[in-house]
Amino acid sequence: MWVYRTSGDAESVIVLYEYQQSRRAENTKEFLRKFKGFLHTDGYSGYHNLPQNITVVGCWAHVRRKFDEALKIIPEKNKVGSASLHGKHFCDRLFALERDFEKFSSEERYEVRLKQSKPVMDEFFEWAKNSGALPKTPVGQAVRYALDQKKWLSNFLLDGRTELSNNRAERSIKPFVIGRKNWLFSNTPKGARMSAVLYSLIESAKENGLNPYEYLTKVFKSAPQGCSVYELLPWNLEKVV
Repeated sequence: MWVYRTSGDAESVIVLYEYQQSRRAENTKEFLRKFKGFLHTDGYSGYHNLPQNITVVGCWAHVRRKFDEALKIIPEKNKVGSASLHGKHFCDRLFALERDFEKFSSEERYEVRLKQSKPVMDEFFEWAKNSGALPKTPVGQAVRYALDQKKWLSNFLLDGRTELSNNRAERSIKPFVIGRKNWLFSNTPKGARMSAVLYSLIESAKENGLNPYEYLTKVFKSAPQGCSVYELLPWNLEKVV
């Protein structure tokens, strides 16, 4: 199940699920064939060969998570001063700056990131390159992941509308993951596609401040009256609580 959604600066929020029978990169290329702009993703290599009109923005939360996982296996007495903690602190500094910039306009955020976030990022990559972490250790793998992803991790600096992480999409896939634990699987591809449609409607309604039950009721009542699909989108309906 693939999930695509609008970013935090969108006035009308869309959460769209799409079922495909594989994780092949061609699925994303086909879905985004008419898209132009920034695409926030995790580190999956399938996103790294998209057309040039799509700029992939890497996820610093994934980098932080790998250093945090490496830190958890270190004895408590050895954590202070460890490379795992040092790498995690770099990520924490970037996220702390983003919280400071939250109220800024996208133009202001772009400028202040270049002044404050870029030096932290540059310092991190310089440290990672010279950390000397053994490749097969957890912290070595965290360092290698960050260095391999540098090209895409740096792209959040290109525009003030971009985000530091892919957490927004991660949160959007969570309701489906929780539901899947209850029903375990879809019996057929057609059933999986229908699940994608229903989840798209419900999660988009929730993101736009609508009560999903009331929204779907209104859709089912209005659709037979000749309303267009556009008129039935969550942000075009009178909000009901």
